[in-house]
Amino acid sequence: MPDAARWTTLVDVPALAERLRADVDGIAVVDVRHRLTDPAWGAAAYAESHIAGAVFAHLDADLSAPVVPGVTGRHPLPTPEAAAATFGALGIDAGVQVVAYDDIGGAFAARLWWLLKWLGHDAAAVLDGGWPAWQAAGGPERGGIEHRRARTFVPRPRPAMVVDADATAAAAARGAPRVFDARAADRFAGQNETIDPVAGHIPGAASLPFAGNLGPDGRFLSAAALAARLDAALAGTPTEEAIVYCGSGVTAAHLVLAAAHAGRPLPRLYAGSWSEWITDPTRGVATGP
Repeated sequence: MPDAARWTTLVDVPALAERLRADVDGIAVVDVRHRLTDPAWGAAAYAESHIAGAVFAHLDADLSAPVVPGVTGRHPLPTPEAAAATFGALGIDAGVQVVAYDDIGGAFAARLWWLLKWLGHDAAAVLDGGWPAWQAAGGPERGGIEHRRARTFVPRPRPAMVVDADATAAAAARGAPRVFDARAADRFAGQNETIDPVAGHIPGAASLPFAGNLGPDGRFLSAAALAARLDAALAGTPTEEAIVYCGSGVTAAHLVLAAAHAGRPLPRLYAGSWSEWITDPTRGVATGP
Protein backbone atom coordinates (compact mmCIF):
# COMPACT_ATOMS: atom_id res chain seq x y z
CA MET A 1 0.00 0.00 0.00
CA PRO A 2 2.68 2.54 -0.90
CA ASP A 3 0.18 5.30 -1.75
CA ALA A 4 -2.49 4.52 0.82
CA ALA A 5 -2.87 5.70 4.37
CA ARG A 6 -2.35 3.00 6.97
CA TRP A 7 -5.14 2.58 9.50
CA THR A 8 -4.02 1.31 12.88
CA THR A 9 -6.99 1.85 15.23
CA LEU A 10 -10.33 2.93 13.74
CA VAL A 11 -11.66 3.73 10.29
CA ASP A 12 -15.02 5.21 9.33
CA VAL A 13 -17.45 3.97 6.71
CA PRO A 14 -16.74 6.56 3.98
CA ALA A 15 -12.99 5.96 4.13
CA LEU A 16 -13.42 2.20 3.95
CA ALA A 17 -15.87 2.43 1.05
CA GLU A 18 -13.46 4.65 -0.88
CA ARG A 19 -10.52 2.31 -0.27
CA LEU A 20 -12.50 -0.73 -1.38
CA ARG A 21 -13.34 0.96 -4.66
CA ALA A 22 -9.67 1.71 -5.27
CA ASP A 23 -7.73 -1.23 -3.80
CA VAL A 24 -9.86 -4.29 -3.15
CA ASP A 25 -6.87 -6.64 -3.28
CA GLY A 26 -4.79 -4.69 -0.78
CA ILE A 27 -7.43 -4.58 1.93
CA ALA A 28 -8.95 -7.49 3.81
CA VAL A 29 -12.31 -6.76 5.41
CA VAL A 30 -13.15 -9.38 8.03
CA ASP A 31 -16.62 -9.96 9.45
CA VAL A 32 -16.37 -11.03 13.10
CA ARG A 33 -20.04 -10.96 14.09
CA HIS A 34 -20.80 -13.39 16.90
CA ARG A 35 -23.21 -14.30 19.67
CA LEU A 36 -21.88 -16.00 22.80
CA THR A 37 -25.23 -17.69 23.32
CA ASP A 38 -25.47 -18.92 19.71
CA PRO A 39 -22.01 -19.60 18.22
CA ALA A 40 -23.46 -20.51 14.81
CA TRP A 41 -25.25 -17.19 14.43
CA GLY A 42 -22.34 -15.14 13.07
CA ALA A 43 -21.58 -17.40 10.12
CA ALA A 44 -25.27 -17.53 9.23
CA ALA A 45 -25.60 -13.75 9.43
CA TYR A 46 -22.50 -13.35 7.25
CA ALA A 47 -23.85 -15.78 4.65
CA GLU A 48 -27.12 -13.87 4.53
CA SER A 49 -25.48 -10.48 3.98
CA HIS A 50 -22.13 -8.82 4.63
CA ILE A 51 -19.92 -6.00 3.40
CA ALA A 52 -19.24 -6.85 -0.23
CA GLY A 53 -15.85 -8.56 -0.48
CA ALA A 54 -15.57 -9.36 3.23
CA VAL A 55 -14.42 -12.72 4.54
CA PHE A 56 -15.59 -14.28 7.80
CA ALA A 57 -13.64 -15.23 10.93
CA HIS A 58 -15.30 -17.21 13.73
CA LEU A 59 -14.45 -16.15 17.27
CA ASP A 60 -14.32 -19.72 18.58
CA ALA A 61 -12.90 -21.63 15.62
CA ASP A 62 -10.57 -19.05 14.08
CA LEU A 63 -9.63 -16.51 16.75
CA SER A 64 -9.29 -18.82 19.77
CA ALA A 65 -7.56 -22.05 20.71
CA PRO A 66 -9.58 -25.06 21.83
CA VAL A 67 -10.86 -24.82 25.38
CA VAL A 68 -9.25 -27.13 27.93
CA PRO A 69 -11.91 -27.64 30.63
CA GLY A 70 -10.69 -26.71 34.08
CA VAL A 71 -7.49 -25.18 32.73
CA THR A 72 -8.18 -22.42 30.21
CA GLY A 73 -10.71 -19.66 29.91
CA ARG A 74 -13.52 -19.69 27.35
CA HIS A 75 -11.48 -18.18 24.52
CA PRO A 76 -7.80 -19.12 24.93
CA LEU A 77 -5.30 -17.32 22.74
CA PRO A 78 -4.35 -19.34 19.67
CA THR A 79 -0.67 -20.08 19.24
CA PRO A 80 1.16 -17.63 16.99
CA GLU A 81 1.53 -20.41 14.44
CA ALA A 82 -2.18 -21.24 14.44
CA ALA A 83 -3.16 -17.58 14.22
CA ALA A 84 -0.70 -17.03 11.39
CA ALA A 85 -2.24 -19.91 9.46
CA THR A 86 -5.70 -18.41 9.96
CA PHE A 87 -4.62 -14.97 8.84
CA GLY A 88 -2.85 -16.36 5.80
CA ALA A 89 -6.00 -18.26 4.83
CA LEU A 90 -7.96 -15.01 5.14
CA GLY A 91 -5.63 -13.42 2.59
CA ILE A 92 -3.56 -11.37 5.00
CA ASP A 93 0.17 -10.77 4.79
CA ALA A 94 2.48 -7.92 5.72
CA GLY A 95 1.28 -5.76 2.82
CA VAL A 96 -2.45 -6.03 3.49
CA GLN A 97 -4.54 -3.51 5.40
CA VAL A 98 -7.08 -5.27 7.62
CA VAL A 99 -10.43 -3.86 8.73
CA ALA A 100 -12.54 -5.91 11.15
CA TYR A 101 -16.19 -5.27 11.93
CA ASP A 102 -19.07 -6.65 13.96
CA ASP A 103 -22.52 -5.36 14.91
CA ILE A 104 -22.02 -4.50 18.60
CA GLY A 105 -19.60 -1.61 18.71
CA GLY A 106 -16.41 -3.54 18.00
CA ALA A 107 -16.64 -5.91 20.97
CA PHE A 108 -15.56 -8.89 18.85
CA ALA A 109 -13.79 -7.03 16.06
CA ALA A 110 -11.33 -5.71 18.64
CA ARG A 111 -10.21 -9.31 19.28
CA LEU A 112 -9.06 -9.65 15.67
CA TRP A 113 -7.39 -6.24 15.85
CA TRP A 114 -5.59 -7.22 19.05
CA LEU A 115 -4.41 -10.58 17.71
CA LEU A 116 -2.91 -8.92 14.66
CA LYS A 117 -1.22 -6.29 16.83
CA TRP A 118 0.11 -9.05 19.12
CA LEU A 119 1.65 -10.77 16.11
CA GLY A 120 3.29 -7.62 14.78
CA HIS A 121 0.78 -6.56 12.12
CA ASP A 122 0.02 -2.90 12.75
CA ALA A 123 -2.02 -2.20 9.60
CA ALA A 124 -5.24 -3.29 11.25
CA ALA A 125 -8.30 -1.28 12.26
CA VAL A 126 -11.87 -1.68 13.45
CA LEU A 127 -14.74 -0.22 11.44
CA ASP A 128 -16.22 2.48 13.64
CA GLY A 129 -19.95 1.82 13.95
CA GLY A 130 -19.56 -1.57 12.31
CA TRP A 131 -22.24 -3.32 10.31
CA PRO A 132 -25.08 -0.97 11.41
CA ALA A 133 -23.13 2.08 10.22
CA TRP A 134 -22.32 0.38 6.90
CA GLN A 135 -25.96 -0.46 6.31
CA ALA A 136 -27.15 2.99 7.34
CA ALA A 137 -24.79 4.51 4.77
CA GLY A 138 -26.06 2.21 2.04
CA GLY A 139 -22.71 0.48 1.58
CA PRO A 140 -22.54 -2.43 -0.89
CA GLU A 141 -23.69 -5.75 0.59
CA ARG A 142 -23.40 -9.31 -0.67
CA GLY A 143 -24.63 -12.72 0.43
CA GLY A 144 -22.93 -16.08 0.28
CA ILE A 145 -19.40 -17.08 1.22
CA GLU A 146 -16.38 -15.17 -0.09
CA HIS A 147 -12.68 -15.99 -0.05
CA ARG A 148 -9.49 -14.08 -0.68
CA ARG A 149 -6.36 -15.46 -2.26
CA ALA A 150 -4.33 -17.16 0.45
CA ARG A 151 -1.10 -15.46 1.48
CA THR A 152 1.76 -16.16 3.86
CA PHE A 153 1.42 -14.38 7.18
CA VAL A 154 4.69 -14.25 9.10
CA PRO A 155 4.08 -13.69 12.83
CA ARG A 156 6.34 -11.38 14.82
CA PRO A 157 4.98 -11.91 18.36
CA ARG A 158 5.01 -9.20 21.00
CA PRO A 159 4.89 -11.29 24.19
CA ALA A 160 4.95 -8.24 26.46
CA MET A 161 1.37 -7.48 25.41
CA VAL A 162 0.12 -10.47 27.44
CA VAL A 163 0.24 -11.29 31.14
CA ASP A 164 -0.81 -14.36 33.12
CA ALA A 165 -2.88 -14.85 36.27
CA ASP A 166 0.10 -14.49 38.62
CA ALA A 167 1.19 -11.18 37.13
CA THR A 168 -2.40 -9.95 37.25
CA ALA A 169 -2.77 -10.92 40.91
CA ALA A 170 0.49 -9.19 41.79
CA ALA A 171 -0.56 -6.01 39.99
CA ALA A 172 -3.99 -6.00 41.62
CA ALA A 173 -2.40 -6.31 45.05
CA ARG A 174 -0.23 -3.22 44.62
CA GLY A 175 -2.96 -0.85 45.74
CA ALA A 176 -3.14 1.77 42.98
CA PRO A 177 -5.63 1.24 40.13
CA ARG A 178 -3.76 -1.17 37.87
CA VAL A 179 -6.15 -3.99 36.91
CA PHE A 180 -9.37 -3.17 35.08
CA ASP A 181 -12.39 -5.33 34.33
CA ALA A 182 -14.05 -4.62 30.98
CA ARG A 183 -17.30 -6.43 31.74
CA ALA A 184 -20.55 -4.68 32.60
CA ALA A 185 -20.68 -3.27 36.12
CA ASP A 186 -23.29 -5.77 37.31
CA ARG A 187 -21.13 -8.75 36.33
CA PHE A 188 -18.12 -7.10 38.00
CA ALA A 189 -20.20 -6.79 41.16
CA GLY A 190 -21.18 -10.46 41.02
CA GLN A 191 -24.75 -9.82 39.92
CA ASN A 192 -26.63 -11.25 36.93
CA GLU A 193 -23.84 -13.65 36.03
CA THR A 194 -25.22 -15.92 33.30
CA ILE A 195 -22.04 -16.96 31.49
CA ASP A 196 -19.45 -18.13 34.02
CA PRO A 197 -20.04 -20.53 36.94
CA VAL A 198 -18.57 -18.17 39.55
CA ALA A 199 -19.70 -14.55 39.92
CA GLY A 200 -17.50 -11.64 40.96
CA HIS A 201 -14.18 -10.12 40.02
CA ILE A 202 -10.45 -10.32 40.71
CA PRO A 203 -9.73 -8.82 44.16
CA GLY A 204 -8.19 -5.38 43.78
CA ALA A 205 -9.51 -4.85 40.24
CA ALA A 206 -11.55 -1.81 39.21
CA SER A 207 -14.56 -1.74 36.92
CA LEU A 208 -14.07 -0.10 33.51
CA PRO A 209 -16.81 -1.45 31.18
CA PHE A 210 -15.78 -1.51 27.53
CA ALA A 211 -19.22 -0.14 26.56
CA GLY A 212 -18.19 3.18 28.10
CA ASN A 213 -15.83 3.66 25.15
CA LEU A 214 -18.86 4.12 22.90
CA GLY A 215 -21.35 6.89 22.35
CA PRO A 216 -25.12 6.41 21.96
CA ASP A 217 -24.64 5.86 18.23
CA GLY A 218 -22.45 2.82 18.79
CA ARG A 219 -19.32 4.61 17.59
CA PHE A 220 -16.20 5.20 19.64
CA LEU A 221 -15.88 8.41 21.61
CA SER A 222 -13.37 10.94 20.35
CA ALA A 223 -9.70 10.33 21.04
CA ALA A 224 -9.76 13.17 23.58
CA ALA A 225 -12.78 11.73 25.38
CA LEU A 226 -11.22 8.27 25.48
CA ALA A 227 -8.01 9.74 26.88
CA ALA A 228 -9.99 11.55 29.60
CA ARG A 229 -11.82 8.34 30.49
CA LEU A 230 -8.54 6.47 30.80
CA ASP A 231 -6.93 9.21 32.87
CA ALA A 232 -9.83 9.21 35.32
CA ALA A 233 -9.66 5.44 35.74
CA LEU A 234 -5.88 5.17 35.95
CA ALA A 235 -5.53 7.94 38.53
CA GLY A 236 -1.87 8.41 37.72
CA THR A 237 -0.92 4.83 36.85
CA PRO A 238 0.95 4.78 33.51
CA THR A 239 -1.21 3.16 30.83
CA GLU A 240 1.49 0.65 29.96
CA GLU A 241 1.47 -0.61 33.56
CA ALA A 242 -2.27 -1.29 33.51
CA ILE A 243 -3.75 -4.74 32.92
CA VAL A 244 -7.18 -5.33 31.40
CA TYR A 245 -9.36 -8.40 31.50
CA CYS A 246 -12.97 -9.43 30.92
CA GLY A 247 -14.83 -12.73 30.87
CA SER A 248 -12.61 -14.53 28.40
CA GLY A 249 -10.07 -12.03 27.04
CA VAL A 250 -12.20 -10.80 24.14
CA THR A 251 -13.96 -7.56 25.08
CA ALA A 252 -10.96 -6.43 27.15
CA ALA A 253 -9.24 -5.90 23.80
CA HIS A 254 -11.75 -3.07 23.30
CA LEU A 255 -10.02 -1.19 26.15
CA VAL A 256 -6.64 -1.76 24.49
CA LEU A 257 -8.02 -0.41 21.21
CA ALA A 258 -9.46 2.63 22.99
CA ALA A 259 -6.08 3.38 24.55
CA ALA A 260 -4.38 3.08 21.18
CA HIS A 261 -6.91 5.39 19.54
CA ALA A 262 -6.39 7.88 22.37
CA GLY A 263 -2.69 7.90 21.52
CA ARG A 264 -1.64 6.15 24.71
CA PRO A 265 0.68 3.18 25.24
CA LEU A 266 -1.11 -0.14 25.25
CA PRO A 267 -2.30 -1.68 28.50
CA ARG A 268 -1.49 -5.37 28.83
CA LEU A 269 -4.09 -8.09 28.43
CA TYR A 270 -4.75 -10.88 30.89
CA ALA A 271 -5.85 -13.16 28.08
CA GLY A 272 -7.29 -15.94 30.24
CA SER A 273 -9.43 -13.41 32.10
CA TRP A 274 -12.19 -14.24 34.60
CA SER A 275 -13.13 -17.60 33.07
CA GLU A 276 -9.54 -18.79 33.51
CA TRP A 277 -9.07 -17.12 36.90
CA ILE A 278 -11.90 -19.12 38.45
CA THR A 279 -10.52 -22.50 37.31
CA ASP A 280 -8.19 -22.32 40.32
CA PRO A 281 -10.19 -22.35 43.57
CA THR A 282 -7.24 -20.89 45.50
CA ARG A 283 -7.55 -17.60 43.65
CA GLY A 284 -9.58 -14.96 45.41
CA VAL A 285 -13.02 -13.78 44.36
CA ALA A 286 -14.45 -10.38 45.23
CA THR A 287 -17.98 -9.08 44.83
CA GLY A 288 -19.62 -5.70 45.12
CA PRO A 289 -19.02 -2.46 43.23
